[in-house]
Amino acid sequence: MGIEEKMLLIRNYDLWRNLSDEEYHALKVEDNFKEVPKDQYIYFEAYNHNKIYFAKQGYIKIGFIDEEGHEKVKEIIQPGDFFGQFTLERDNLRGEFAKAYKNNISLCSFAVEDFERLLKHRPDMALKYSKRVGFKLRKIQNRLINLLNKDVKKRLENFLWQMVEQSVGIEKEGKFCVPNYLTHEDIANLIGSSRQTVTTMLNELESEKVLMYDRNQICFPDVKELQKRVNVG
Repeated sequence: MGIEEKMLLIRNYDLWRNLSDEEYHALKVEDNFKEVPKDQYIYFEAYNHNKIYFAKQGYIKIGFIDEEGHEKVKEIIQPGDFFGQFTLERDNLRGEFAKAYKNNISLCSFAVEDFERLLKHRPDMALKYSKRVGFKLRKIQNRLINLLNKDVKKRLENFLWQMVEQSVGIEKEGKFCVPNYLTHEDIANLIGSSRQTVTTMLNELESEKVLMYDRNQICFPDVKELQKRVNVG
């Protein structure tokens, strides 16, 4: 894939839309574009890894290896999102891994130093980026609050609502569907539960007509009902 095609892939996303060709070259997009096959690691045990990654296509699993050698999922990155040293700190990934999930993926990586130089010259972009980082950190904070203060069903409802909120540019009323790219085990890890309990709770929500799901998508007959449950909880 040529540099022009790589730039076009990035320019589909709002944050990058107004950058000049010179600014793209300063980020070394032509050197840092990457395609990763399904189930391959992007990075592993990243104790000294000062890069920011931008996901253009496909899903990425962020996690760590527990004491028994099992993968534990912390987050699933969707197209258009950042991961790695996204707070512009240094050496703080604490052994996490990033892995291509479900399908092959496309991404760009930038050295923190190159990205910081760009933000200094583009305050408009710095503001957009800070808002994105703030939203990401609020999601992490809300997840911790839910783990501490809510029962499993409420945690699951909050998690499902977050999936809805991440679907940018779509009306959130009436029937609404999101891609089902997570296993029950993944959801269990993300909400601090067990796979069996998640399966039971999803079946319960389906019997209550809050959702319908299959391998490809999760649909909400009336998404306002889910929002109401989250707000009440």
